[in-house]
Amino acid sequence: MEKLKMHSPNLTQDNIARIRDLFPGCVTEAKGEDGSMKLAVDFDQLRQELVESIVEGPQERYHLNWPGKREALLTANAPIAKTLRPCRDESVNFDTTKNLFIEGDNLDALKLLQETYLGKVKMIYIDPPYNTGSDLIYEDCFASDLDKYFLESNQKDKQGNRLTANTDSNGRFHSDWLNMIYSRLKLSRPLLRDDGFIFISIGNDEISNLKKVCDEVFGEQNFIECISWNKRIPKNDKGIGNIHDFILIYAKDATIPHELVMRKDGLEDIYEMVEKLKKAKTPIAEAEKEIKKLYKKQGYDRGITLYNSFDENYRLWGKINMSWPNANTFGPRYEVPHPITGNPVAVPDRGWRWKKETFWEAAKFKDGKYESIVRLHDGSVMCGRIWFAKNETTQPSSITYLDDVNTFLLRSILSLKSDGGIEVENIFEGKSYFSYPKPTSLLKILLSSLKLNDGDVVMDYFAGSSTTAHAVMQVNAEDGINRRFVMVQLAEPCNEDTEAYKAGFKSIADISKERIRRSGKLVVSDSTHSSWDKDVGFRTLKIDTSNMADVYYAPDALDKAKFDLFVDNIKPDRTPEDLLFQVMLDWGVDLALPIAKQSIQGKDVFFVDGNVLAACFDASGSIDETFVKELAKHQPLRVVFRDAGYKNSAVKINVEQIFKLLSPATEVKCI
Repeated sequence: MEKLKMHSPNLTQDNIARIRDLFPGCVTEAKGEDGSMKLAVDFDQLRQELVESIVEGPQERYHLNWPGKREALLTANAPIAKTLRPCRDESVNFDTTKNLFIEGDNLDALKLLQETYLGKVKMIYIDPPYNTGSDLIYEDCFASDLDKYFLESNQKDKQGNRLTANTDSNGRFHSDWLNMIYSRLKLSRPLLRDDGFIFISIGNDEISNLKKVCDEVFGEQNFIECISWNKRIPKNDKGIGNIHDFILIYAKDATIPHELVMRKDGLEDIYEMVEKLKKAKTPIAEAEKEIKKLYKKQGYDRGITLYNSFDENYRLWGKINMSWPNANTFGPRYEVPHPITGNPVAVPDRGWRWKKETFWEAAKFKDGKYESIVRLHDGSVMCGRIWFAKNETTQPSSITYLDDVNTFLLRSILSLKSDGGIEVENIFEGKSYFSYPKPTSLLKILLSSLKLNDGDVVMDYFAGSSTTAHAVMQVNAEDGINRRFVMVQLAEPCNEDTEAYKAGFKSIADISKERIRRSGKLVVSDSTHSSWDKDVGFRTLKIDTSNMADVYYAPDALDKAKFDLFVDNIKPDRTPEDLLFQVMLDWGVDLALPIAKQSIQGKDVFFVDGNVLAACFDASGSIDETFVKELAKHQPLRVVFRDAGYKNSAVKINVEQIFKLLSPATEVKCI
């Protein structure tokens, strides 16, 4: 019976397999250091295949290079024998939530999620540590070969403090930061859906390098935009007040039709006033004065203030210029009769924006006359979707209603009124545990810019203050779309002299989880959309060494003199639920699926999402054919047992045959 591998995928071998699909003659088999056969690339043959475009030797070419880049790539591709262990005590609604909070090194997390979330993440937002000379960055373990790295990652996870200050006195100042971000971005791309996007917050220090790295990882052709946003907190270290940061946006595949939009800010206040004016039957002229006062008071931009007129039903509308927009060409010229005077109106100097047929249709002009003429309070008139002044001396304009254009394209410059630090202080009773956390308003704009649907996954593997999780819950509550979040945060220890530590938070991850708990309660307590499922929970999963003992991965290396110590291949401190989640990882099963536990003939069996996966980790040696036949009646898609659970070798041999007979679609494996 086939065994589950119980470690993250070997991405190098996957990459070689892809090359084999494109160039079968360029991939061969080679013997590894352990004597096993592995796929290997014949680079001489591959160069021959690419002879017209290959870059040979030390020729000058455009690329970004730095010390440690190849080692960072090796680190990204190398497999690890680690797992995610569920922690119910630190979760919220563990059994029903679709959200995840993963505690541990995000490099490990990205590797562990490669199979489960491959091509399934619609949006990734990250706010990595800025390389300012004092921020802490991840210190990854670069290994000289895969086997050594594999063993180290399996056996030596307790490396003490995984963070180090990257001061500008360090000779590898930029290189260390690039090594950190490069390996993580390499692992991000496979997780994105084909229509997915990644948003990366960054400051001045590494914006140029990050752009080049992203061009390499995601493809320069998939660059969408670099957004500048006003963080409102000036930083004066070079004689100028810097109040902006950047957000790089890349698509997984920019050739897929897409449009990033943003909702016009402040519409709720506007529509609330419109409703009051309508209910009070305020005269139109007076209503327009009131709405203009609101615009001035709130400081709205032209994207809203343009809509300052009311029709008879109190719908806000605005006038759009009808002149030909291109300064180098001319639009069509034709006469347009004024609906009151009958005289031709003034024609724009460069012609009309629309062709004649489009204009007549919008103005409801047919058989030489206007079908509908609505007089306005100021003497002007509306004919369909065209506005005319009192007489023909003024050019007409097209009409657009505000409720038809609630959104516009995402702007490359954003100015926000909210402050992330104040938000955190309000949640934690005046305590500010984070330096410059991002405001939820920023994340809400980014989240709403994409057309997300129920079940779409949003990931943030530098969770920090968990602003992303908070924003996901907020936008879900507002529009009723049930997005899911996956947060990843290292358990970076809090210094003992900080307010956070004194408040009982031992690590940044602890504060992140508490932020989600508290903000979730706040979101649910407010008015919410009827279609929202009110999922403010999360499953906490912690990265740890594999559940499997050393003998599982290297049975040939077992010291025969100590054979008695390795009767069981699973570590003694691991629970059946620990094993279940490692099996789910190995099999690529969604980690947020519902889990039920049933007793079959006195043995506990886990069922994941009904029949997606069935697992029995009984180790008493009592699994017999009668039990297997009973389990097969449930017809699970996958089933897994422990080696130590079978009553005897005959049962183990017959298990697959029993399932082939009673549930032929079931895939059977063991650990």
